[in-house]
Amino acid sequence: MTTVVHMLRHGEVHNPEKILYGRLPNFRLSERGQRQALTVAEAVAGHDLAYVVASPLQRAQETAAPIAGAHRLDIATDGGLIEAANVFEGQRVAVGDGALRQPKAWPHLVNPFKPSWGEPYVEIAHRMLGAVHRARVKAEGREALCVSHQLPIWTLRRFLEAKRLWHDPRQRQCSLASLTSLVFDGEELLEIVYSEPAGTTDPKVTGA
Repeated sequence: MTTVVHMLRHGEVHNPEKILYGRLPNFRLSERGQRQALTVAEAVAGHDLAYVVASPLQRAQETAAPIAGAHRLDIATDGGLIEAANVFEGQRVAVGDGALRQPKAWPHLVNPFKPSWGEPYVEIAHRMLGAVHRARVKAEGREALCVSHQLPIWTLRRFLEAKRLWHDPRQRQCSLASLTSLVFDGEELLEIVYSEPAGTTDPKVTGA
């Protein structure tokens, strides 16, 4: 029995201060982000969606809304899809800028393989995989859509592809409002299909 679980990254966020907002509340979609969510809703209009679930954060819930509405589905919430924890949230973290130039921050940068500045990659992968399988069960034989965030989706993909979890963030293939679709036969993962219905965006942009 084939089931597809689409992992959707949320749309662009209104973030004029260009901070790392992480799990902070009240970060909403920008006007562009709202358009991106509508574009994805149009792209999946003909899909057999049975279940829509999102991270509890506002930007993910807003991205899910037009998709769930078009399919007459309620939006479920799963904490396993939330953004990764990060000690630098609320600060500017662009290279050569803000928090990373302060000596008090340097102890958090000593181990990029874990990483030492936030939630361990392996924990991200495991909670995301749990959310995927919960969605797969809910939509068995049809399709589910899970709205999450760039780092958790990319970490999940690397985990499923048996690649090392630490990586160069500039090389992530997970644009705003992109779909990383997991195709299952029963519980077995058959393939991963990536698409960008709202176009390509730069993975290096802070606050994207």
